[in-house]
Amino acid sequence: MIDYDLYFKRQIELWGVERQRSLLEKRVLIVGAGGLGSSIGFGIGASGVGKIDIIDFDRVSLHNIHRQIAFELEDEGKSKAFVLAKKIEAKNPFVKVKAFDMSFEEFGENNHKKYNLIIDATDNLQTRALIDRWAKEQETPWIYGAVEEFNGQVCFFEEADFDTFAEKEHQPKGITAPMVMQIASFQANLALRYLVNLPIKKDSLFFIYYNNDGEFITQEFKMPKKEKI
Repeated sequence: MIDYDLYFKRQIELWGVERQRSLLEKRVLIVGAGGLGSSIGFGIGASGVGKIDIIDFDRVSLHNIHRQIAFELEDEGKSKAFVLAKKIEAKNPFVKVKAFDMSFEEFGENNHKKYNLIIDATDNLQTRALIDRWAKEQETPWIYGAVEEFNGQVCFFEEADFDTFAEKEHQPKGITAPMVMQIASFQANLALRYLVNLPIKKDSLFFIYYNNDGEFITQEFKMPKKEKI
């Protein structure tokens, strides 16, 4: 029998046993099990979130493995969602993870679970717009994350209007694994602070990047609220 308090000793020292044990009752949905999803899944799964659902219809490709930290060479061709779910549960004996091998659109049409939080780990604006609409229908906050080259964006959406982002096709550029992990870490930290009732900044877009001189820059932009009809 694994000792729960010993397993989470360092986090209990950070925020107390009551907050730590409250995570057991939380249910989080991660949309996407690739680069962002892998790191987010490990981050919140290993931290004690009790129930995690993961959606992804994609399979592991060779070019994914260097930046999608859940996957190894032997995972090529396997379902990303199922591989990630299995590895999170292998790391934390107190978490229950369920994988959904399907698109978010299909999931949203057939799922009626209530989540404490939704985390975006996708790579296109069209799916994020669907997440935003579904989350607002469910009255559930969600965390947006995007990464490319040496820059990334993160926003905790509660009342802000995601339609501010134009829904148009965009050809992704190159990317480094550490930048993916950095944005995912930001998302995971926001998630954990929210779930244990610590203060966070909501409805503000954080733009994080290295400028041409190599300086690490963080900018914050207040997002407009969605107009009520």
